Amino acid sequence: MFVSYLILALLHVQTAVLARPGGESIGCDDYLGSDKVVDKCGVCGGDNTGCQVVSGVFKHALTSLGYHRVVEIPQGATKINITEMYKSNNYLALRSRSGRSIINGNWAIDRPGKYEGGGTMFTYKRPNEISSTAGESFLAEGPTNEILDVYMIHQQPNPGVHYEYVIMGTNIISPQVPPHRRPGEPFNGQLVTDGRSQEEREDKEETEEKEDVRGGAPEVFTSESAQTFPVRHPDGFSSHRPDNLVPAVPQPPRRGRDHNWKQLGTTECSTSCGKGSQFPIFRCVHRNTHEEVPESYCDSSMKPTPEEEPCNIFPCPAFWDIGEWSECSKTCGLGMQHRQVLCRQVYANRSLTVQPYRCQHLEKPETTSTCQLKICSEWQIRTDWTSCSVPCGVGQRTRDVKCVSNIGDVVDDEECNMKLRPNDIENCDMGPCAKSWFLTEWSERCSAECGAGVRTRSVVCMTNHISSLPLEGCGNNRPAEATPCDNGPCTGKVEWFAGSWSQCSVECGSGTQQREVICVRKNTDTFEVLDPYECSFLEKPPSQQSCHLKPCGAKWFNTEWSMCSKSCQGGFRVREVRCLSDDMTLSNLCDPQLKPEEKESCNPQDCVPEVDENCKDRYYNCNVVVQARLCVYNYYKTACCASCTRVAARHAGFLGSR
Repeated sequence: MFVSYLILALLHVQTAVLARPGGESIGCDDYLGSDKVVDKCGVCGGDNTGCQVVSGVFKHALTSLGYHRVVEIPQGATKINITEMYKSNNYLALRSRSGRSIINGNWAIDRPGKYEGGGTMFTYKRPNEISSTAGESFLAEGPTNEILDVYMIHQQPNPGVHYEYVIMGTNIISPQVPPHRRPGEPFNGQLVTDGRSQEEREDKEETEEKEDVRGGAPEVFTSESAQTFPVRHPDGFSSHRPDNLVPAVPQPPRRGRDHNWKQLGTTECSTSCGKGSQFPIFRCVHRNTHEEVPESYCDSSMKPTPEEEPCNIFPCPAFWDIGEWSECSKTCGLGMQHRQVLCRQVYANRSLTVQPYRCQHLEKPETTSTCQLKICSEWQIRTDWTSCSVPCGVGQRTRDVKCVSNIGDVVDDEECNMKLRPNDIENCDMGPCAKSWFLTEWSERCSAECGAGVRTRSVVCMTNHISSLPLEGCGNNRPAEATPCDNGPCTGKVEWFAGSWSQCSVECGSGTQQREVICVRKNTDTFEVLDPYECSFLEKPPSQQSCHLKPCGAKWFNTEWSMCSKSCQGGFRVREVRCLSDDMTLSNLCDPQLKPEEKESCNPQDCVPEVDENCKDRYYNCNVVVQARLCVYNYYKTACCASCTRVAARHAGFLGSR
């Protein structure tokens, strides 16, 4: 019972020095009050001379994309640490000398996790926090059982890769076995073997007891804080006890052959699928009754060493391996983030990427998602609209629009959504400005059926929006609203004779009616027209009155024609045309087909140079001078002035028409 309790206590002893309630401590050699600790080489009580720490930084400037070897990890290396100096778009990769890719091989990027390779387990880390600047890393306790190569998948400038590992030396301090521990008992959780073969252990029926010291090369395990490392002594190791070992305690009395070790089942499989491992369970039983008894009844040195056995070798179901979300695409407002989703399958403690159809029985997780780190800045209207920039006509008005952060500070416009920016300037119409006279066409009817009458038109002064035209303001030169007309003489009598009223001068709106009022001398059958003064003693009847037949509605008005743009060789002149209602306001009810022309050609005649009386041809054959192109000389230009001048004018007109 004491032995079982001692073994249980030793399994919970840590390699570091632990404080006891009484003030005493247990060293790494399991002795109470010992001050021994494990050195960096993993040796209890060592002086750090049993190993070598290899470290450095890979800082080579790389030019080509792809895999570049960083460092070689030798066989037997422990405490392996490969770390990027800071975050980059590069990736670390690990491969064995046999060509097997362990991490990030064949241009396939693995997820962070644990990967077995080189006889140890590597922890692959890739920080993905937005604020983190840490780079990738490989960590392993070791020892490695083969040479491994670390590579960098180069995509951007190398930030530097720090590497460090420990190599055990030949002069390793051997562990000191406490006197109360028997061969075959656990030491810090590890079994210390005595070097006997499995066949010798199974030969219990024929051999009653065994020698305590056997030939061969026993394996001795030394304690370390997180892992134990086997160190095999070289052949020819002396069979006598070394001087630095504490003598073992006396062995218990020899046990008889009534009890022996027997396998009673196996441990639970380490995995439910994908090739796990299990170990046989050995118990001490009575040889005849096979009844299980306490292990102290059997010789612990004869207990078989459990050997690993494969189990559940069938593949595990494929599953979706979900990566971490990427950084949000926007620093504020609604953005997008992505993550890698791979179909993977576990076999032999390795997670392998397989074709997506193997995961078709599972719903695939989303690879994109919306994200929002903070509320974006927004537009604020700080002032009302200003007054219009003009007192009349069309102008502009403005207001103050600012981009304000979520805490109220004014920031640059780029911080806000430019597509949602309110207008800070717009047009404004302050009504028409009087600039030009607008006229209707003359009425078609004369106010008198015979004799003298008038035709009328409407005249109004309004703003002129065609500012580029050479039109003058209204001024005081109002165009005439009436013009005389005569439909022939009328007969009369000696008295004031008033004819009938003419038709209204306009078909709609306000117009005038005219009638003939003359002084006549009435004869028996005829009338004689006299001078008006002959009837001056009589009250003359009115010859004109206003008339209004019906409202006109909308009607076309236009300004007078502007000056022609050219005095010869074809120019143009313009006028402004507007549709006005009865109250002389703008309207859109006019008939478009009746709209007067706003532009017409003018002065189509050729340009004729001014005639100089002194410019004459002195010779009859000046046409020969022109044909010979002699007009460039001053003598011929003077002798044949008229001919040379006409040629020069024609040439200038030709160039102007091009």
